[in-house]
Amino acid sequence: MTKIIAVANQKGGVGKTTTCVNLSAFLALMGKKVLAVDIDPQGNCSSGFGIDKSKLKASIYSVLAGDCAAGNAVIPTLIKNLEILPSNIDLAGAEVELVGLDERERVLKKALNPLRNVYDYILIDCPPSLGLLTVNALTAADAILIPIQGEFYALEGLSQLMNTIKLAKKHLNPALDVEGVVLTMYDQRSRLVQSVTEEIHKFFGKKVFHVRIPRNVRLGEAPSYGLPIALFEPKSTGSIAYKQLAEEFLARNNDNYTRLGDLGRLKYRGKP
Repeated sequence: MTKIIAVANQKGGVGKTTTCVNLSAFLALMGKKVLAVDIDPQGNCSSGFGIDKSKLKASIYSVLAGDCAAGNAVIPTLIKNLEILPSNIDLAGAEVELVGLDERERVLKKALNPLRNVYDYILIDCPPSLGLLTVNALTAADAILIPIQGEFYALEGLSQLMNTIKLAKKHLNPALDVEGVVLTMYDQRSRLVQSVTEEIHKFFGKKVFHVRIPRNVRLGEAPSYGLPIALFEPKSTGSIAYKQLAEEFLARNNDNYTRLGDLGRLKYRGKP
């Protein structure tokens, strides 16, 4: 049975898209059939997989607008077992259009339901806001994965995010759970980061993943080449961290997987 994960945080620049792209990639490399869903109008998740957004025949906007089925908008990525439901700037007006629809919070859920038995995991990359698109993701998801940067401002938005999750559970999706919290752009030398990390652990307890994603130049460079870090620089500290995150994620879900050997030997199929 497919598990749908919304990767969400209303604060921008916390590594949300980076986490969605690279966790999806490693899950697929470990033998899982994965779909990444990009519901951010900026389309950064799509760019991260090398998708030319200007040439899309169909996108997540087409799906939400009712112009095509989700399965018909899915396209392959460079990694076997990993596909993407891409986004482009057309999605920018979707929130306004959704407002007038009946059950507007459940449009994405209805669209993804036919794909529930096709994939092992569906990861939804949400916009950096708590608007209607993110609410649709929380309604469709089984759980939410929260990337948090180790800085003071990250703590300020936590109460707002948790309140939104609470409201979504109460009114739209009673089964919604917090999959976990991922500490990103982590600098263990900073006392402030250590202090914030302690507060996050107090707030979320065991929900915080043991693996911490470090600041890594290669992670920032990979999207400009349209490659996840596993293919761009497989031996970098960022790549190793996301591999370990995928392993911990699957272990928490009691899901067996194919162990990766030498990351330097990772292969990918040609352009999609």
